Amino acid sequence: MESKFALRAAMVALLSLIAPFESAQAAPEDFEFQLVQNEIEQGNDAVVAVKLIDKRTGAPVEQAVVFTTRMDMAPEGMEAMTTSVDALPSNEPGIYRFKTNLTMAGGWRFSIAAKVQGESDTVESRLEFKAVQ
Repeated sequence: MESKFALRAAMVALLSLIAPFESAQAAPEDFEFQLVQNEIEQGNDAVVAVKLIDKRTGAPVEQAVVFTTRMDMAPEGMEAMTTSVDALPSNEPGIYRFKTNLTMAGGWRFSIAAKVQGESDTVESRLEFKAVQ
């Protein structure tokens, strides 16, 4: 009887040590990319800025590794119309800036994927905005 109690006590102690490590791991849904502006001036040197936030705290997320970007006109029914996207430096915490060529006014979609430091899963977003003249 005492051995069962000791075993249960040991398991509870072990679980109390493991639980904080499991809860520290966030899910991709805990992070979100948001457009800084919903309307961006059309042109060859257009800058699209997004912020990455931790939805649990509202805090900006710095030093994420952006490894995939795609800019297309899917909102206008022209998903095959793509343009280049180049990363730019940013001085603001959690803000990621990209230079692109918005060849036409209208709806654009910016797809982005990144790894957040210390997290194993990928954060992905598809953000829609308008290019204006």
